[in-house]
Amino acid sequence: MTTVALPCAAPSGVRATARIVATPDGRGGTALPVLDGAGPLALRRTRSARPGAAQVTVVGAMSAPLGGDHLSLRARVLPGARLTVGSAAATVSLPGRNGARAGYDVRLTVGAGAELRWLPEPLIAAAGSDLAMTTRVELAEGARLVLREELVLGRAGEQPGRLASRLTVRGGGRTLLDQEIAVGPGAPGWSGPAVLDRYRAMGQLLVVEPRFEEHAPPAAALPSDPAEGEALLTPLAGPAVLVTALARDALTARRLLDAGHAAVAPSAG
Repeated sequence: MTTVALPCAAPSGVRATARIVATPDGRGGTALPVLDGAGPLALRRTRSARPGAAQVTVVGAMSAPLGGDHLSLRARVLPGARLTVGSAAATVSLPGRNGARAGYDVRLTVGAGAELRWLPEPLIAAAGSDLAMTTRVELAEGARLVLREELVLGRAGEQPGRLASRLTVRGGGRTLLDQEIAVGPGAPGWSGPAVLDRYRAMGQLLVVEPRFEEHAPPAAALPSDPAEGEALLTPLAGPAVLVTALARDALTARRLLDAGHAAVAPSAG
């Protein structure tokens, strides 16, 4: 994995920020006092299959992010609340008219005893696009998190766009995970054996569960066909487990991440 710092372009394009706040409703469920979509980020409350949890689906109201756009998504889960956030479809990063870089900034805060399941559909870097994505998560003591990130280079039959992604997760005042990857045209070594090699889809699933502090599952390679994809389960320094997958396509990457999640789910309860 190659770490590259890439500056953002000068401001242009669409600017939009969407906000979610989840809080206990006092009846064993979760209320959403703030559900504020903006621009291309429309937010819809949808039916949750998890007792006591609220569920929000992000619906793309227009093609975005285009080059020069800057989108922000903020979610706060207050102590004791439970929230699942997904998306209605994959997000496709597209080139803009002026060749500027787009930005997508996600900030997540989870309070003590709260739970967040952040499960968007894949992000696809279309040919000619250039996107910088940052995801920052702050967890209080006793918070639970399931976070999935899937990145795909290019739509079917096309060349990849450029994509830089950084994920930082802090729990109880300490850093659990801080990593950055840059892939696509202009990113050094991205298609070499140290990064993606022959694969064009990558994914990671982070599970933070207080009981992992003492009973984390051991590191293991997940069963797979290397011609299709490969995945590794790794315990982190803290109550967290990371599943990382590389695959030839998005469907295979999702299958590997789901297998990794199933492997740790009994421990996570």
